[in-house]
Amino acid sequence: MKSPILRIALLVFSSCLGHTAVAELPTAAMLANTCAGCHGTNGSSVGPASPTIAGISRDYFIESMQAYQSGERLSTIMQRIAKGYNEAEIELMADYFSRQTFNRHQQEHDAKQADFGRRLHKKYCEKCHEDGGRTADDDSGILAGQWAAYLRYAMQDFINGDRPMEKKMKKRVTELQTDHGEQGVEALIQFYASQQ
Repeated sequence: MKSPILRIALLVFSSCLGHTAVAELPTAAMLANTCAGCHGTNGSSVGPASPTIAGISRDYFIESMQAYQSGERLSTIMQRIAKGYNEAEIELMADYFSRQTFNRHQQEHDAKQADFGRRLHKKYCEKCHEDGGRTADDDSGILAGQWAAYLRYAMQDFINGDRPMEKKMKKRVTELQTDHGEQGVEALIQFYASQQ
């Protein structure tokens, strides 16, 4: 004889398992909130070591997260964080951040160096980083108004080979360094920081 209490308990238990198995996926906003600690509310960073990711292009966000996941792009934290997301979640976050507004913060900068950096940008960077580095339409990241400290870290990673560069960028950075050395790199950073 089977116990009715046992049948009811099994029915309740199996319905709980079924509910857990079909739990709702997190929303884009929920996923994006996990980024706020470093990248600020809605991706607008207030800490100079972390980039603003608001307004980033969808494709650039996805490519960056995949590069962190694979280990192609080194990081102290992002490699571990990126591995915690699946493809669908990364796409949701990419859609979310691409729709946010990039907020430029006031930063100290050297006006003379920024003017020199503007000329260097036109010569070495404008083909890929259009509109003075202000747009995400080129899928290469927003530079204008990005935190200067972050840009220094990123450029050092590129130059040291800790972060991969596309062939065109590698050629341009090599030319920039040959022609103007570290002063050229810093002048570009000052130019981007000056755009507020």
